[in-house]
Amino acid sequence: MADSEPPMTNFPVPDVEELPADLRERIEEETEEAGFTPNVFPAMAYRPQQARAFLDYHDALLEETALEREEIEMIVVAISGVNDCLYCVVAHGALVRVYTQAPRLADQLATNHRTAEVSEEHRAMLDLAVKLTEEPAAVEEADIETLLDYGFSREAVWDIGAVTSFYNLSNRMAHLADMRPNEEFYEIGRGQR
Repeated sequence: MADSEPPMTNFPVPDVEELPADLRERIEEETEEAGFTPNVFPAMAYRPQQARAFLDYHDALLEETALEREEIEMIVVAISGVNDCLYCVVAHGALVRVYTQAPRLADQLATNHRTAEVSEEHRAMLDLAVKLTEEPAAVEEADIETLLDYGFSREAVWDIGAVTSFYNLSNRMAHLADMRPNEEFYEIGRGQR
């Protein structure tokens, strides 16, 4: 396991063993599932009550959704690229590679979703996510209608907005904390040559 950088540099990283039991258990579960501790967990645990709310909302976005997991991850990477968020581009880029089995897609999405190898439907989805990120007041009913025309349900459009909004928060906290991506994320889903 690579531990070359701390989870964040601008705030003290809490000792996992000293965290409240529920957060400690969550971090242990995530560590077991991933094979390493994603840095977002100890970093966000700096403020335990806020970490609980953050994780609960994250989980709700994954559990109550009209989107496929790969679509969620594509949104995260596209807007994280717009926001220059290294942690989320790298961590969620790994998840894009895993869920789409497309090793180049995350890099394309982080650089410019408009030229990425995605369907027209997914490009429209990402257009809304990026617009909501860059100029939220400019989002209008026509943007929603475009996605409905591509076959997205109203619930899916809501979920696109919710994922976008949550990860804009996450991107900003990652910048504030100077959250560092785990070395492992860089390799996940890239395959061996």
